[in-house]
Amino acid sequence: MDFAYSPDQQLLGESVARLLGEQYDFEARGRILAAGAFSRDIWTRFADMGLLGLPFGESDGGLGGGAVETLIVMEAFGRHLVLEPYLPSIILGGGCLRRGATAEQRMRLLPRIIDGSSVLALAHSERGARFELAHVATTAKRDGDGWLLDGAKHYVLHGQSANSLIVSARISGNARDPQGLALFLVDATAAGLERRGYSTQDGTLAADLRLAGVRVDRGALIGEPGEALVLIEQVVGDALAALCAEAVGAMARALEITVEYLKVRKQFGAPIGSFQALQHRAVDMLVMVEQARSMALYAAMMGNEADPEERARALSAAKHQVGRAARFVGEQAVQLHGGIGMTEECQVGHYYRRLTVLDLLFGDSHHHLRVLARHG
Repeated sequence: MDFAYSPDQQLLGESVARLLGEQYDFEARGRILAAGAFSRDIWTRFADMGLLGLPFGESDGGLGGGAVETLIVMEAFGRHLVLEPYLPSIILGGGCLRRGATAEQRMRLLPRIIDGSSVLALAHSERGARFELAHVATTAKRDGDGWLLDGAKHYVLHGQSANSLIVSARISGNARDPQGLALFLVDATAAGLERRGYSTQDGTLAADLRLAGVRVDRGALIGEPGEALVLIEQVVGDALAALCAEAVGAMARALEITVEYLKVRKQFGAPIGSFQALQHRAVDMLVMVEQARSMALYAAMMGNEADPEERARALSAAKHQVGRAARFVGEQAVQLHGGIGMTEECQVGHYYRRLTVLDLLFGDSHHHLRVLARHG
């Protein structure tokens, strides 16, 4: 099997790397963090490059890119610890529209997502769900020709900065029933919607939502009512592959920084990189990075697998292995830096924090190992 990138894919990777290399160094990221949001200027540059339209079909105004193109972009984002809402707006929210919206809905909503003027977020996670996608207690009840939404959502990525939210709600069944789920597009300024935003441990933004009688019209329904779990699983599968790629980029850069440090940090009159024990630890990091890279490629290739169970197994296997590697590489990077490893001024501490969050998103390595055990 040929794993080489096509000329267009190589050009995409070079273009993204060039932009981030010029505009998104560690100091620039620090300024964005201090401002408490994300850079609208960078977001506009992503739109101008076509990155925000990358996964969408040409008929929707996008570039028609696939999972490999997304992998290339997300790996570059991981190397630079990009804070902008690409995962929540393009992969998750945009994925719901791409996979489940009607042609009219896509025509109405996608242009503003692709040009960067509107940010979208998926509000699905709830307290107590423990990564189980079918666990939804938020309800949607008929109200004339519309719906009334009531409930709460937890840890909505970029939920505070989103202009619109795609909210999962239950129209029938109990809180863990795989049937009876629906997705609704909700304006962020809708009456009855309360958002509490906060920064996570890696500096990215999230929000908790409370919905009290939030009314939406029938045009807000995305996909088939009662059958939304299949769509949610597909979109979260896309996100798992993207997260694996981002983690590989972050691990690779953390390893590079660590090796550079081992070459210049001296002890007993010699660079500590000359100590055999530390060389072995750096090699172990490299092995884990390359194993994770292989699994990220596997996840990308399995993104269009027709068999949903086979796709789920492949993605869980990738997320498990990449999560294990992320924890190992992050820990080793910090330890090899010594006491400065977790200071704000040291880059590897930020990479470790991001890798920790990437492991947790949509199921940590332990969760996906249990999934693999259940499905054989």
